[in-house]
Amino acid sequence: MEKWVVIAGIWAMCALCAIFFIRGATCSATRREAEREARKAPARLGSEVSAER
Repeated sequence: MEKWVVIAGIWAMCALCAIFFIRGATCSATRREAEREARKAPARLGSEVSAER
């Protein structure tokens, strides 16, 4: 019984490390949206300036 608890604990630690690594290595959805909006902002600004002229 004790052997299986140790094995389960090791597997749980490996799974948590993998989950934390994958979450840290990937870009979050909100960050992607912010980057997308930041790229669109200069284009919008240019079109607003040309519309005012």
